[in-house]
Amino acid sequence: MDRILSTFKRTGPWKWITIGMVSVTGLGLSAIAGVLLYCYLLGAPPLKNQQNTIFYDDNAQVIGVEHGSENRYWIELDEMTPAFIQATIATEDRRFYEHFGFDFKRIAAAIYHDIQSMSKAQGASTITQQYARNLYLSHEKTWTRKIKEALYAVRLEMFYDKDEILEGYLNTIYYGHGAYGIEAASRYYFQKDAHELNLAESALLAAIPKGPSYYSPYTHMENAKRRQHLILENLQKTDYITEQQKVRALQASLELAPQEEQYQKQVAPYFQDVVMKEAEQLLQLDEESIRAGGYHVFTSLDTDLQKELETIVEETIPNSTDLQVGAMSMDPQTGDIVAMVGGRDYEESSYNRAVQAKRMPGSTFKPFLYYAALENGYTPATTLMSKPTYFELEDGNVYEPSNYNGYYAYEPITLAQAIALSDNVYAVKTNVFLGEETLVETAQRMGISGSLPAVPSLALGTASVSVQEMVGAYSLFANGGKEVTPQTIQRITDSHGHTVYERNEEAGEQIIDEDNAFVMAHLMTGMFDESLNDYMKVTGSSITDKLSRPFAGKSGTTQTDSWMIGFSPELTTGIWTGYDQNKPIDKVKEHQYAKDIWADFMENSHKDLPYDQFTPTDGVVGVYIDPDSGHLATPYCAHHRLAYFVEGTEPSSYCELHLPIDENGERQTPEEVDKKKNKGGLKNWLDIMF
Repeated sequence: MDRILSTFKRTGPWKWITIGMVSVTGLGLSAIAGVLLYCYLLGAPPLKNQQNTIFYDDNAQVIGVEHGSENRYWIELDEMTPAFIQATIATEDRRFYEHFGFDFKRIAAAIYHDIQSMSKAQGASTITQQYARNLYLSHEKTWTRKIKEALYAVRLEMFYDKDEILEGYLNTIYYGHGAYGIEAASRYYFQKDAHELNLAESALLAAIPKGPSYYSPYTHMENAKRRQHLILENLQKTDYITEQQKVRALQASLELAPQEEQYQKQVAPYFQDVVMKEAEQLLQLDEESIRAGGYHVFTSLDTDLQKELETIVEETIPNSTDLQVGAMSMDPQTGDIVAMVGGRDYEESSYNRAVQAKRMPGSTFKPFLYYAALENGYTPATTLMSKPTYFELEDGNVYEPSNYNGYYAYEPITLAQAIALSDNVYAVKTNVFLGEETLVETAQRMGISGSLPAVPSLALGTASVSVQEMVGAYSLFANGGKEVTPQTIQRITDSHGHTVYERNEEAGEQIIDEDNAFVMAHLMTGMFDESLNDYMKVTGSSITDKLSRPFAGKSGTTQTDSWMIGFSPELTTGIWTGYDQNKPIDKVKEHQYAKDIWADFMENSHKDLPYDQFTPTDGVVGVYIDPDSGHLATPYCAHHRLAYFVEGTEPSSYCELHLPIDENGERQTPEEVDKKKNKGGLKNWLDIMF
């Protein structure tokens, strides 16, 4: 018994201690293995969170940056200046490339210093740990957060190499003033890209994350310079720079960007809002996901034309009035919106009157009616009586449309004159003759949505439409009748440069007849042709002297709205002016603004383009007609106008309205005139003309 006790005394404690140590070690290794297996099964955590989405114009120049609550850009490691990278590593985590996410030497040193000072003054977080905290966690100092941070750090080190972790860290660390990542910081503080930073600037920016408010050079330059000095010394200690380089960097002047310049006027803000809405539909994402998704959105905006449109609006509408404006210009061949103004002051009101507002278009709706008329047997020479007319409606009421200022021809006028003079009686008669549903169907086919009441007054634009709809529909006349949708986005890439959307450039479906579309387009040039003047001047006479090439268009006026929409083969532009609350436009000059803006913009936007006319299609023929009678013109007609007809519908008889009167007071025939002249003058002239 004594021997057993003696043996136990000699070996017992050590044996149990050994067993305990082995057990603890085994448990520890098992726990580590379990943690590693757990981290492995969770997989690779995402390396990116929010990133800025950037909008570009049609020349790939930046026009806007969208971000969530934070301003971020993501750039590759080789796009950062090496001095900045080294400055960050030397200061934040000198053994970054040696450890597996945790610097145990640094942890031990931090514990020792904390015990000595009886505080938590020393930090030991590696770049990996900081990156994990920045990406996935809050900055609260709790054990739960620290455990989560450690697990994320293990997963980062397990699934990504060091350069990927470093790149992610430098793109997500906070540099103050809303800037996250080195690219955002470089642009904010120095208005340059990260690869352009010099040594002094690199050391200054590397100093900021330690305390973005305390080390901001804008608010605490002395603190920032003091930490810059420390960082440069760290670089010297690691032999990355020499003493001489350190001294030069400390003495270098730092040209910070003026803070007020950080808030520059946004380019085409109404346009950018439309881009965002379009991107939501294309990507099937919500607005916040797009803003912070790091997308690159290449748009159709022509910055020069945008500035031109904004300048003309500003110079035309005086500051003394609250009159508003909605304007849009687009390529009728592709649907590219190249310029847009949604109001006079975006900061005052972001409501987009070119897209969101629905207003009565007045007579700008008539081209849809007259196109329908061409499809149903009308020609530019079709005549109807222009005089006060009453229309009895289905409900028994009587509708009496009136012309501007009560002017009428009191005789038949041609379709060519009716559209140029904007005769309302001719329009309503045509709508009733065709059947009101015909105009509704035609307008909808051309892209006009919303409620379109099938009533006689629809011919005069009594429905509510947007500028965007009208510009899109008019573009069918400009492009030969092919479907075209106003759009702002050409291509979208993700943060890696992969294309996630690219517009199909194929020609749209043929929506309206090509020949009739050309005839209609040419009819719409009549508003600028004063040979069509009659009981009043053509509606474009006030701006004709501003135009140096052929344009087609139509104006429209209601008590509360003023419109001008028109096109060339290259550009369709629509202008609306009016008051937001449907307040009447009482001043005559305010009704003129839409036309003036349109004329100045169209003229200026075409000044560098080749002189181009509307090219007749193969299925039409052009003849000179008398604007009053609609028959072939003769030398006795005071005016004649070239008009186009679908082949086979052109007039075959000559105008007799203006031939001489014989001694009996009767109008002579062309043959009688020829016989009396005895020289075949009229016939010879007609042969030359036709």
